[in-house]
Amino acid sequence: MAHFNTGVRFRRTLLPLHKRPLNALITSSTIAASITIVLWASAFPGIRAALHAYTPAHVALLRYATASLVLAGYALLRRLRLPRWRDLPGMALLGLVGIAFYNLLLNSGEVSVPSAVASFIIASAPIFMAIEAKVLLGERLRLWGWLGIAVSFSGVAIMSLLGTSGIHLDWRAVVVLLAAFAQSLYSVKQKSFLSRYSAFECTAYAIWAGTIFLLPFAPGLLTGVERAPLSATLANVYLGVFPGAIAYVSWAYALSRLPASTAASYLYLVPVVATGIAWLWLGELPSGLALLGGTFVLIGVILVNTWGKSATKEA
Repeated sequence: MAHFNTGVRFRRTLLPLHKRPLNALITSSTIAASITIVLWASAFPGIRAALHAYTPAHVALLRYATASLVLAGYALLRRLRLPRWRDLPGMALLGLVGIAFYNLLLNSGEVSVPSAVASFIIASAPIFMAIEAKVLLGERLRLWGWLGIAVSFSGVAIMSLLGTSGIHLDWRAVVVLLAAFAQSLYSVKQKSFLSRYSAFECTAYAIWAGTIFLLPFAPGLLTGVERAPLSATLANVYLGVFPGAIAYVSWAYALSRLPASTAASYLYLVPVVATGIAWLWLGELPSGLALLGGTFVLIGVILVNTWGKSATKEA
């Protein structure tokens, strides 16, 4: 999934879309962003497909070992700069939190949490970012911001309390919420590096570091590959090549050419697209209450990012 600060002005992106000429809407950058969103959305059902035969830890390791190889090839073609020595601990922390912890938590949650529900819960990450900015950076939240936080977390609560035999807490949904928290920490920490490194460089270094931190889970992986059906293995390879590597490259391309508010607006589509892909790929259809909870999450995030923060300059 994307690790990008969505705390930008959303409304400025939507209002003039119907007035823009077609050639202003269909550009290489918007195509790249659209491809990225579809690929990231497909990761949620892809994880569920891979979990049919692999443990959550093996899904994470196989996915990012594959992504690391693909990114290494791309980095050689682009002659990627080496990070400064003083930045290595911070880059390692990005990989530990944003790749290793995030994926172990998300994969563990998706053992029982449907793809669409997981995608909506992960979409709450900007809510955590707003709270972290308030606590750590002293940024102000308006009344709309606090209302958005309440609405978003009420949506998460609805999805976490859904059960097949009545209402009870699904602890795996809470684990997915912790993954959203890990993603928010990654995004906040990444800000300090984006002034010195490109989006692709930050992503590549984080993925390589995260893969190293996942290596302790390597025992049993080869045996798992031998025993797993081809469909589950291909799903894992797909996760590494497409959502794990290509999507990050296309996102870096889009970020370099689109205004921050325009790029951020695409991220709101991830849960919607993930719901459709999960239905087509796995036949998963979320319940009405799950969709209601997911809608609350998105409304809350939009409230926080549109009207909830004090005015800031466009990124």
